[in-house]
Amino acid sequence: MAEGGAGGNQPPREHPQNLQGLLQMAITAGNAEPSQLEPMSDERRQWLQEAMAQAFRGQLEEVEQMKECLRVLEAVSPGGEGGETSEPAEGDTSRQASALELLAELCENLDNAADFCKLDGMRLLAHRYLEHPVPELRWRAAHLVGTCAQNVPKVQEQALALGCMRKLLRLLDHDGADVVRVKALFAISCLVRAQEGGLQQFLRLDGFSVLMRAMQSPVEKLKVKSAFLLQNLLLDHPEHKETLCSMGMVQQLVALIRSEHSPFHEHVLGALCSLVTDFPQGVRECREPQLALEELLRERCQLLQQQEEFQEELEFCERLQRVCFQTPPEESSMDR
Repeated sequence: MAEGGAGGNQPPREHPQNLQGLLQMAITAGNAEPSQLEPMSDERRQWLQEAMAQAFRGQLEEVEQMKECLRVLEAVSPGGEGGETSEPAEGDTSRQASALELLAELCENLDNAADFCKLDGMRLLAHRYLEHPVPELRWRAAHLVGTCAQNVPKVQEQALALGCMRKLLRLLDHDGADVVRVKALFAISCLVRAQEGGLQQFLRLDGFSVLMRAMQSPVEKLKVKSAFLLQNLLLDHPEHKETLCSMGMVQQLVALIRSEHSPFHEHVLGALCSLVTDFPQGVRECREPQLALEELLRERCQLLQQQEEFQEELEFCERLQRVCFQTPPEESSMDR
């Protein structure tokens, strides 16, 4: 027998564990064909009441867990001011790291992310933990900011209002711990993608320059993620291409392509493709003789031929050849 029973009137075997599960169940039920709809039986009604009670109870339990984590994070060590000491106790750091880890897991749930902000958790991250002297707590705080902000406009707005963008850009640009810089970049990405207010703050704080410096880092993961974010920002916001050209972005991207070959180059070439597409000024700058980009692309294509793992990079090279060197700049927008 099917789990749902004939006509879908028999209760499923398990209750949903949270509100999102309950919503999914409702969506599934709502998609039933009109011929399948029947009056709700007493058994079905009882099961639904129990499912709703369990889902809400589970949500409340998670809120209590978040409150307990925040109590740990708010605790002031003896002798500390503003919740910090110059030399945090090892036990305190371990408890705080565990609290941040659990919060990040809980806040994958969008309802929990919103509740976390209502509990003033974002303020605590912005004012204490993004600048904490312990690197592990800084990177966990940055990761939590990004986790909460993903696809939740009200959370993004609160993080921006609390000054998170400025602090995250500072971490990306200057922090001595590589993992902190990577997590700061993740959080920045979550605050600028599909968020106009975040993008405007990013621009005012010279975020593109910070991103370029990150791409010049020796840390491969940071370079790749920075180039990927730049490529996507150019695709989503082509109106900023002129600003980037005035910063010398074409010349800096070409310089990066000239470095020792690595998988990172695929994303740099992708960003350069995004910059020149539908933008004659970018094409003209790529044609500057001192860049010798045409020869560089020809050599790179030869290098990548017959190497399946670099096919996307090869496609970017071939596209740049067509757009920049086989089409007049004014007509480059026709090459898609």
